[in-house]
Amino acid sequence: MVAPATAFILVFSLVPVVYGLGISFTEYNPLHRGLPEWVGLRNYADLFTQPQFGKALGVTGLFVLMVLPATVVLATALALLVDRPFRGVGAVRAALYIPNIVSLTAVSMVWLWIYSQHGLLNELLGLAGLPAQDLLHDESTALAAAAAMRVWKALGSNMVLILAGLQSIPRELYEAARVDGAGPWQRFRYVTVPGLRPILVFVVAMDIIYLAQSFAEIYVLTQGGPLGSTTTVNYLIYTSAFQYNQFGSSSAMAFVLFAFIAGFSLVSVRGILGRQR
Repeated sequence: MVAPATAFILVFSLVPVVYGLGISFTEYNPLHRGLPEWVGLRNYADLFTQPQFGKALGVTGLFVLMVLPATVVLATALALLVDRPFRGVGAVRAALYIPNIVSLTAVSMVWLWIYSQHGLLNELLGLAGLPAQDLLHDESTALAAAAAMRVWKALGSNMVLILAGLQSIPRELYEAARVDGAGPWQRFRYVTVPGLRPILVFVVAMDIIYLAQSFAEIYVLTQGGPLGSTTTVNYLIYTSAFQYNQFGSSSAMAFVLFAFIAGFSLVSVRGILGRQR
């Protein structure tokens, strides 16, 4: 019964990963029509001497740090808001979740228009008497502009998960805390937050995995510019592999990115669980 699923995972997941790992130890350009040439750890060693890769790794980490806290905090606030019974609560929940079901590329195209010279943002700034902004072409604001779009895109899914966590907390705990004289803040701190900790661990870990692999929004909004200020590791892998045909080097980048994501996730999750202890 499990053989079809096992075969699918083996053929389409594990085999490509092992093949990519092998390619990362070679110098391989498919245009040369030759076999990969074994170079050992040279690709990995070269990465840590390349300023471009180091900058891309820093941009990736900064992008995660820009999006993750804002997304988790805002999603928690929205979940607390729609956890209350009021007229039209179902419609509000659906409206908040809609951005999550739209393609990331489509959302990026919409936000590209919003940030454009004659887009919605500059129209609103003009109505307020403020000068127009070209956020995507300014080295100091381009990454923040992409992060703002990603926060908006991720809010819906995180809100639904946190809302499920809220509704799984026994109401008797709130009633007992209220009887003991706990105010709203004390109930949130000592009942809601501990009850949400398991789902927050999941949300943070999954967000780190997705955000550290950001590509579509960078490709559509900035294409890594200006001056590499939005070039994430995933975008650098794309350019290295499909523009310069350096498949060995790009494969090495992919496995370094995997280690980066694993380390980032482990630190974040242990930080959340550590507070529980």
